[in-house]
Amino acid sequence: MVFGAGLSAIAQNTYGLDDGNTRATKRQKAMSAWHQDMAEFRARNEQERQLNALADSLAYVQGRAALTNRDFVFEATSITFKNGTTAFVNSTTNFISLKGNRAVVQVSPNVMASGPNGVGGVTVEGNVTDLQVKTDNKGRTTLSMNVMGIGINAQVEVYMYPGTNKASATVYPNFNSNTLWLQGSVVPYENSNVFEGNSL
Repeated sequence: MVFGAGLSAIAQNTYGLDDGNTRATKRQKAMSAWHQDMAEFRARNEQERQLNALADSLAYVQGRAALTNRDFVFEATSITFKNGTTAFVNSTTNFISLKGNRAVVQVSPNVMASGPNGVGGVTVEGNVTDLQVKTDNKGRTTLSMNVMGIGINAQVEVYMYPGTNKASATVYPNFNSNTLWLQGSVVPYENSNVFEGNSL
């Protein structure tokens, strides 16, 4: 009986070891699978980061060339007014464009009313003078120009950030203090899908 009890205890211990080994193996497999998933996740993130960086770099080159060639549209996504109010806007109807010597500034923050231009705001156009484009040693590109026409007499500046086509713009009216600050991006004129309303 003692001999039989000993065999039974040994068998139980063996089963216990097998269960422990099985659990350890499962944990090891789970950890290996987790490490593999994380490696694949990091690889995908790195690939996406590189693709995004490449896209930003291409957009920057195209945007800077468009500014230099007087053939661009600054598509606004937000506008800050003199009183500090910021409106998030549709880039299709809020923009600054330049084609040759013709500049257009369109501000249409009100989607609930047609406004003078028919698309919720005001559209003014004019001829450009004193246009300058500069890129500093950090890659920041600045375009400045005076725009004169019916309904507008203002200095317009566009600042494009290094390595991307993201940009900001400022419209300084020459005869009042109703300055506008805009955030958005610069694209070549032919690549833009903006909708121009009725000019004043």
